[in-house]
Amino acid sequence: MDSQRTVSRDITATIVPYGDQVTIPSGTVVSITHRLGGNFTVTWEGGMAQIRGSEADAIGEELPEEPEATTDDAEAHARPPSDERVWEALKKVYDPEIPVNIVDLGLVYSMEIRQDPGTSLYFVEVNMTLTAPGCGMGPAIAQDAKYKVEQVPGVAEAKVDIVWDPPWHQDMISEEGKMELGLI
Repeated sequence: MDSQRTVSRDITATIVPYGDQVTIPSGTVVSITHRLGGNFTVTWEGGMAQIRGSEADAIGEELPEEPEATTDDAEAHARPPSDERVWEALKKVYDPEIPVNIVDLGLVYSMEIRQDPGTSLYFVEVNMTLTAPGCGMGPAIAQDAKYKVEQVPGVAEAKVDIVWDPPWHQDMISEEGKMELGLI
């Protein structure tokens, strides 16, 4: 499969690893290096960037499929979100430089579902870290996690905080993540 694409319209992307926003102009040739969690990591003369899945059509890729609403999903919005579905959503979030999701990398320290007192609204709070304190992609990764968690039926709002205690180390990577990275 050819990974080179010509950008068909101006698109906003996030520079890796700095996290700054950049516009990749129409006509730019990019190479897709990763297709992870519905997003794309690309390289071009200007460097490396992450393109959100919502911009997929501009690089000749299909837009990620949104799950179709079903009666079960409609009913699920009236109930608390399930822990399992929130963790599944977090497993769709990737650091654009590492082909392992943030859960298997050991970056998610906690996830709590809380009900707003007196209402039927549920909020999710996530504490996560990064592999290095200087990673400029932190805010972009946290925003992607927030977006994906808020797509889970029953979640009214998500808050994702980046924390540094305890410091992350490779022992926090799951067995599956270590296999993916070739560490075992």
